[in-house]
Amino acid sequence: MIADPERFNKAIALFDAANAQDPNLDEGQPKELLYAERMTEMIGRFALGASEVARLAVRAQHIRRWTVPRSNYPLGKPGYFAWRTGLYQFHAETAGELMRQAGYENEMVDQVMQAISKQGIKSNPDTQMLEDVSCLVFLEHYMLGFAGQQADYTEEKWLGIIRKTWKKMSGDARKFATTGGIKLPEALVPLILKAVAEG
Repeated sequence: MIADPERFNKAIALFDAANAQDPNLDEGQPKELLYAERMTEMIGRFALGASEVARLAVRAQHIRRWTVPRSNYPLGKPGYFAWRTGLYQFHAETAGELMRQAGYENEMVDQVMQAISKQGIKSNPDTQMLEDVSCLVFLEHYMLGFAGQQADYTEEKWLGIIRKTWKKMSGDARKFATTGGIKLPEALVPLILKAVAEG
C-alpha cells in the first residue's frame, strides 16, 4: 500500500527524469529508464502487494548508472567488486536525495537506501525483493543478450552464472521463474533447467 500516492508518484517521476538522461539506448529508449520500467513491471507481476519501500527501490536500482563506468576502476576481480560496491552506494545516495526532494522523511529514505545498497539480503525482505526482481528481469530480458556478448563462455561457465543467479533468489522467485511467471529465453531454457536441476 502506498501511504501518499502523490509523493510516491513525484519520487518515481524524479527517478525517471534522472534515468531519461542516459545517452545509451536500448530498443530506442534510454537504457536505464527502460530497465527501471521493466523492474516495476516485474514487481507488479511477481509481488502485487509489495511494500512501498520495495517499489521505490526497484525503480531506482540502476539510477544514473552510466555516470559510474566500469573503466573508472582497475581491471580484474578486485576492481570489478570495488565498482559494484561503489555503484550500490551511488545508487542508494542518488535515490535518497531524490526521495527527499519528493517529500519523503528520513525513515523511509533510509529503508530504500538499505535495499538498494544490498544490505541484509536474505534477512531484509525489501532487499530480498529487489534481488528477486532484478534476477527475474535478468533472466527474462537480459540473459540472452549477455550470452551473445560472451561467445567464448563454456557451458560450465554458463551453468555457474545461472546457479549464482538462482542462489540469490528466494523460493518464491524460483517457483515464479519455473512455473510460467516469466518468459525464459527459448535458446537458453535447456541450460537453465540443467543448472537448476544440478544446482
